[in-house]
Amino acid sequence: MEAVTAFAPSHITGFFQIFDQSADAVRNGSKGAGVSLDLGVKTTVKVRRGSTNNLKVNINNRLANSALVSRRVVKIFLSRLGDTNSFEILVDHHVEAPIGAGFGTSGAAALSLALALNEASGLGISRIEAAQMAHIAEVECKTGLGTIIAETFGGFEVRVKPGAPGIGEINVLSVPDDTLVACHFFGPLSTKESLTNTETRARINRLGGKLVKELIDAPTITNFMKLSRQFAEHVGLITEKVRSVLNAADKAGIACSMPMFGESVFAVTDREGVRQILQVFRKSALSGQTIVSKVNHDGARLLG
Repeated sequence: MEAVTAFAPSHITGFFQIFDQSADAVRNGSKGAGVSLDLGVKTTVKVRRGSTNNLKVNINNRLANSALVSRRVVKIFLSRLGDTNSFEILVDHHVEAPIGAGFGTSGAAALSLALALNEASGLGISRIEAAQMAHIAEVECKTGLGTIIAETFGGFEVRVKPGAPGIGEINVLSVPDDTLVACHFFGPLSTKESLTNTETRARINRLGGKLVKELIDAPTITNFMKLSRQFAEHVGLITEKVRSVLNAADKAGIACSMPMFGESVFAVTDREGVRQILQVFRKSALSGQTIVSKVNHDGARLLG
């Protein structure tokens, strides 16, 4: 079996507004803003014809019994390939960012899988059509809304129209060359639970659209961080551990916020700002994991 590998960046959403009432999944999504990271998901796919459809998914070299989004992507592809053929499919995800921490890893896995599977299976659809299949899987599994379109194109983006790649619209904003993203991760929060909770959804939609307009009016990293923190405070999911780091960062004069959705803290800043925030993490975060990443400007792509 020939192996095909693709990469998709992870992504942090600072704030957003939910649009998920369409009967057509490609038209559901979100408005919002975020940044893609060089840390992401590399997915290798092997496909061969078999007597029955058989799928095996590994995540970081361990067999994954669930991997719901990845399995949904494969199911969508098999439906496009037709009922007359059966395939044995082996999927290996190498996830470089913390899982469940608000880094969009399920979306990056789905997107890199879709690109690799399209190439390996010979389906021959466009990059945007493959990305749409990943978007549909994310929306149907309720693990994300705007992650796929952001990760498809990369960079520091504002999602100005909801929907999948080719349907939604984003503005990619310029950032200085030395821009870095520093994050400290404590633990996971459920995106599905947040997207289906009536009160949380209401708080998100009460403010998210307004903040999109404010960022468009002043499209800077400084404003993005300010608006992201405003959103996190308003949505009300800040945990005790996250609060302790945010308070310490405030005292140090460093703009930090919480990714949507993860028990994490992040800052988008320059090299000097990263040096300062890492000191805050070391002093105030008594557990967890710290990562630093460059901004990914290339988006999802085939490798090799």
